[in-house]
Amino acid sequence: MNSAVPVRCLARPLAGGLVVPWVSLVHNGHAVFGSLDAGRARTAFLRRLCQICSQPLDERFFVIVRPADQKQGYSPEPALHPECQPYAAAHCPMLNGTATQYRTRPVLTAHPAGRPCSDPSCPCPVQSPDEGHCARSGQPAERYESWMISARHYRLTPHSGTGIPVGISLNVPILRKRVLREAALPPGHASLLALLRTALDLES
Repeated sequence: MNSAVPVRCLARPLAGGLVVPWVSLVHNGHAVFGSLDAGRARTAFLRRLCQICSQPLDERFFVIVRPADQKQGYSPEPALHPECQPYAAAHCPMLNGTATQYRTRPVLTAHPAGRPCSDPSCPCPVQSPDEGHCARSGQPAERYESWMISARHYRLTPHSGTGIPVGISLNVPILRKRVLREAALPPGHASLLALLRTALDLES
């Protein structure tokens, strides 16, 4: 995968040498990789912006898709440019395979930035648990794919109650699909698979 910083992202701030995605939550000046700024994500959906560089999407774009997203019919993250997607795939732990589990911090007590916040003037997003987060907490990482969609088929899926966009519809023609990472196996399953591979090698 191409790990070079895309030209589109050269003006973006860095944290630890990595480009800070435009939709990432920034708390007290610190980028929180892996957490979305809800306001910016909504803006990206409505204005058809790339979640990494914040520039308008072109004729074709990519969305990141998990099995759960495919089942519900939409991707809950803003889209990416064809040149920004490989950079994200190369450096995001959930996409490049370096993260084998979801974060296990408690949902009710932890701040989204992963640290306590005692600043009463801080516009921290309210931390509220959701069933999906609770179900995924501490579980093996899922399979991730990258789907290419044409701009003429850009469709938003609205929340049934508020009408606020919750994601990009996947019920449209898909131009290309690419696996970014396979699902991480639980430790027990991984051990059994290793034993099976060893046995097959011995038999051959």
